[in-house]
Amino acid sequence: MSDGEWARHWRPTGLPGVDLLRARYVRHAFTRHAHAGYVLATVTGGVEEVGLPGGPLAAGPGDVVLINPEVPHTARRGAPEGWAYATLYPSGGLVAEVAAEVTALRGTPGFAVSVVADPSTGHLISEVHRAAEAGNALAADTLLRLALARLLRRHGGPLPTREVASAGFADAARARAALEGGLVDPPSLERLAAGVGTSPFALLRAFREAYGMPPHAWLTDARVRRARTLLEAGTPPAETATLVGFTDQAHLNRHFKRIVGVPPGAYRRERADEARRPPARTYKTPDPPSA
Repeated sequence: MSDGEWARHWRPTGLPGVDLLRARYVRHAFTRHAHAGYVLATVTGGVEEVGLPGGPLAAGPGDVVLINPEVPHTARRGAPEGWAYATLYPSGGLVAEVAAEVTALRGTPGFAVSVVADPSTGHLISEVHRAAEAGNALAADTLLRLALARLLRRHGGPLPTREVASAGFADAARARAALEGGLVDPPSLERLAAGVGTSPFALLRAFREAYGMPPHAWLTDARVRRARTLLEAGTPPAETATLVGFTDQAHLNRHFKRIVGVPPGAYRRERADEARRPPARTYKTPDPPSA
């Protein structure tokens, strides 16, 4: 990466249910996208601007960014020097498991705030990365669960639901299903609208209201999600591009990096390398803080 940018996006073999991203970005910007699981990030330098449905928020050192599943968002620098951060992407199952053990929350857990000043928990998130990078799965898993418990106790609640008007929602849901089944050869907006019995502009409004982005942006996000699955299974990037509907590998590279933060080749290599990497024992386990 240029301008002092660097990034590592990986999944430690001894830490199931979570992906890790540690990076410094200056010019890079994340286009609008959403995740199936949660995003928990601590900013360690500079300023990150997170674009959320309610408007942009700034996060600096000591702040923790909390994004619930399927919430569309963007990210870019909020200061000329860019930003550095450590991010956890825990699955819904892992967060629910921790919430059931340490809280009285009922239903699907979530976070009612998106950016909080919480340096101590931010330090825990950074320590998860440090332990995982040293190959200490026991310490990484312990610190991960402590961080999740602390965030859920301090900032957790029932998963917020977006109020979606009933008019048009069924059309948007049918259109989404059609796009899911046609990643490689999707219909035009006109044909998509005709297929669900509405007009293009009515579908566009309904889709934005239901999913936070227009159909073409949602389709790109869905293609990248499918590409991640294929790359994790060892499929080469060029073949992956064809299988998910991108015109070529360059097209995949551009959109993949804008959503995931690293190129598809680096993403695939990290998973292959981690599968072959023997455990290291160079990390001294810290005394676990209270949750």
